[in-house]
Amino acid sequence: REAGSSTALTRPPRSLAETEDKGAGKMHSTRVLLLLAPLLACLHTASAFTIGATLPSLRRSPPLSKPSSLRMAADKYCESVTETIRRPTRTVYAGDVKIGSEHPIALQTMTTSMTSDVQGSIDDVMKCADAGAQLVRLTVQGNREAEACYKIKEGLMKKGYTTPLVADIHFAPKVAMMVAECFDKIRVNPGNFADGRKSFKEINYENPEDYQAELDFIEETFTPLVLKCKEEGRAMRIGTNHGSLSARTLSYYGDTPAGMVESAFEFARICRKHDYHNFLFSMKASNPKVMVSAYRLLAAEMYDLDWDYPLHLGVTEAGEGEDGRMKSAIGIGSLLQDGLGDTIRVSLTEDPWLELEPCKRLKGIADEQREKKVWSQAVPTWRENTRDFKEFTKREGQLPMQKEEDKIDIRNVLHRDGSVVSVVAPEDLSSPDTLYYNLGCKTAVGMPFKDLATSDSILLTGPIPKQDKEARTALRRMQEVGIGIISPASTLEESPIDNSIALYTLEEAAKSAPKLPSGCIRYALQMSGSESDAELAKLKGLDPLLIMLKVPTGVSRVHASRRVFNFLKESGVEAPVIHHIEHGEGEKDDIVLRTGSTVGVSLVDGLGDGVCISGHGDLGFLRTTSFGLLQGSRMRNTKTEYVSCPSCGRTLFDLQTVTEEISQSTGHLPGVTIAVMGCIVNGPGEMADADFGYVGGAPGKIDLYVGKEVVRKAIPSAEAVNELIQLIKDNDRWVDKDEDEVEEPAAAAA
Repeated sequence: REAGSSTALTRPPRSLAETEDKGAGKMHSTRVLLLLAPLLACLHTASAFTIGATLPSLRRSPPLSKPSSLRMAADKYCESVTETIRRPTRTVYAGDVKIGSEHPIALQTMTTSMTSDVQGSIDDVMKCADAGAQLVRLTVQGNREAEACYKIKEGLMKKGYTTPLVADIHFAPKVAMMVAECFDKIRVNPGNFADGRKSFKEINYENPEDYQAELDFIEETFTPLVLKCKEEGRAMRIGTNHGSLSARTLSYYGDTPAGMVESAFEFARICRKHDYHNFLFSMKASNPKVMVSAYRLLAAEMYDLDWDYPLHLGVTEAGEGEDGRMKSAIGIGSLLQDGLGDTIRVSLTEDPWLELEPCKRLKGIADEQREKKVWSQAVPTWRENTRDFKEFTKREGQLPMQKEEDKIDIRNVLHRDGSVVSVVAPEDLSSPDTLYYNLGCKTAVGMPFKDLATSDSILLTGPIPKQDKEARTALRRMQEVGIGIISPASTLEESPIDNSIALYTLEEAAKSAPKLPSGCIRYALQMSGSESDAELAKLKGLDPLLIMLKVPTGVSRVHASRRVFNFLKESGVEAPVIHHIEHGEGEKDDIVLRTGSTVGVSLVDGLGDGVCISGHGDLGFLRTTSFGLLQGSRMRNTKTEYVSCPSCGRTLFDLQTVTEEISQSTGHLPGVTIAVMGCIVNGPGEMADADFGYVGGAPGKIDLYVGKEVVRKAIPSAEAVNELIQLIKDNDRWVDKDEDEVEEPAAAAA
């Protein structure tokens, strides 16, 4: 095969960058390819849910026999898995902003005004810049908007604003050519730049020429923009969206991370062919696990190819409020923990300037992680050999087993899909009704009952006097409905509680076999992740019900956690692990973002069986944040999931108002996912991950979807929410709200 050729036997090349000439020593002979191709073609299964599906790559297929000591370059996706080091990149220039590893992470957002509204767009950009945006994106869907871009740029310059402007292009190569004359950066979506609107039509390629013909058309369409950007000194982002992959890519790869990467590489090869390198990549998805997997695969392929292009990070259609921030923290924060990412955007269904504060906080968490080298040095030296970033595999901790002598159902203290443990102080028991409410219980005549989002167990921090009958009655009632009681062994020695779980540190348990305090039926272990290898080895002879992984201040949580899970896997220890993270009295947004970043990075790798968040006075908030983390990590659904776009100049209705109306009407449907999309650009694709979709089809008109299929078209906006509810009912996914649900007690309100 000649370098640069994409000829294949029966299908297009599976390689993510096969056309790159890596030298004869890295290519198999044509005869070996002929023998392997039919077999490799049978190995591919494409599904959005096999996030790390390993797709064979002919370009880098291993030799028939390979020494086990050798390490393939594509197995590396970041500089280090034991400390946070930024991935080295070239510098990309967007106006006066320098993007890359030698420069601070740049913050970006996107206007929501119609781009044809020149003054409105100017006002949006100024508000965003004043809030800290270093790049601002505007949608440019047609000639009218492209012409307005000249006036927007001119108006901003007159007011002294030099913030680089980014044109968001879908479907419109000619429009991109126009706006490249005045804007600083062009974002192209490889899924629809040349391929047109979204289609789920399956294409079977009978010969490689058919596939190559489409690639030739892309090159013919895209090359003029590449040359224009090179001539004008413009930057470019090749931004793949999980929801808008082309029919060609879907037919071959499915909606997988590998398909996302290959979609971007098709365009990158054209840029490189013309010696244009002022570009960067993005791999956005509404599912944080898919998004993280795609970026890691992209980075691994670039390491393998010796490419050094920067990365723009974002979770698309993240939604609003705490949920939107949590999803973004899980996706963006996880990658930043590994040193990936050079620009970031938190896409919220809110005013664009409100996106900048969570952006700043995520950047601050990442900067702190890198700069405090003592964090990683506090973790003993270790080598990771059990986590495969290319293939998602959840570690399944052994759930509690019931014993004949148990007086309570011990199986309820943890949940198979992910557990929430709430930290309770003795004084919280002084008002049982308020405590039940904060733990998410329903109540009837003072008796608590577990609900979908009730804490699975509590961690009781102090002793309960024997004479405090009210507090002990509350504990007993919680146990009766399946809420576990965990407390330090020393506390239970002082003040025994029947059917409780004693918590020992690993050091305490290793000195001698744990002798349970009176009334205890099991024990748990607390670990820090900074134990010595010898201390960790003592875990092998113990049989805890669960492990509480509480990483202390001054130690890198992500790296300490990876070390612990690596040891557990190597040693065959199957105890479930609860991530215990303690915060100070910081703002709620900071708790959400820091938890999502530092715990979510483990959960997206399938490492962890639950979470315990402590340190903030609002017990109810910490519980809902815990469940938000589990849902954002695609572990446990306890409420309706929304895939909601952040709005832009294409949006065909008031997205914030409509999203709020929909969430008020449908927020009680756990297990149901509803997509709310302002326009058709990513709508159907992102709705592949949703049960129902509400999409702007035309001004004042809404299209409703079930999965990928549009089922009702051109519904007047005033009627669309009710029609959506009826659609959910017609598909047997509706339940009525529980009118008997007890309101927040007066004490909790106070």
